[in-house]
Amino acid sequence: MLTVHTIPGSPFGRAALAACVEKHAPYRVAAVKPGDHKQPAYLAHHPFGRIPTLEDEGFWLYETQAILRYIDATRGTPRALTPTDPRAEARMNQVIGVVDWYVFAPGGAMTLVFNRVVAPKLGFPCNDEAAIAAVPSARHAVEVLAGFLEAGPYMAGDAFTLADIHAGTHIDMLSECAEGAEMLKGTPLVGWLERLNARPSFAATTWPRVAEAAAAA
Repeated sequence: MLTVHTIPGSPFGRAALAACVEKHAPYRVAAVKPGDHKQPAYLAHHPFGRIPTLEDEGFWLYETQAILRYIDATRGTPRALTPTDPRAEARMNQVIGVVDWYVFAPGGAMTLVFNRVVAPKLGFPCNDEAAIAAVPSARHAVEVLAGFLEAGPYMAGDAFTLADIHAGTHIDMLSECAEGAEMLKGTPLVGWLERLNARPSFAATTWPRVAEAAAAA
């Protein structure tokens, strides 16, 4: 049984959960309250206080990239979500890196989504000025991700991979705000996101579904 420690709604936590579903790996959600990820109990397992962390029979792991690869390597068919072709695998890794470094970077989509989607749901104050300022950077990141889909229906080509999980959870959240939806309009990301949201792994890991699972745990 894998335990994913996450704040419900986190796209990074959702990626870990989606990977569990894709690999048919039993898991449970351990909800982390906003702010508690900066407290000593959580920092003992993630010294940088980020979301999520993974627990597997006493083995703790943090960093979403590492968690996704670990789940893919240890559950179900090994590396089923990783291409066997070296170029496709490199493209997958490139997309994952782009998401981590540029898509949800401060001052970009992360800032936009926090103020337009996350803050209103959690009752936090919204910074409209920061959200507006983040639009150009977020739009550039969206354009780059859309470019990867020129080679096939998924980020690394013809097959669904860890790159689609990692990027999909972020772009799905971005699509929830008006500015994000406008950026996606007319790009291949729209059809790609529809394909992802039709998968059981994405349907089972929406913010409400994760919150329900955490409450029932």
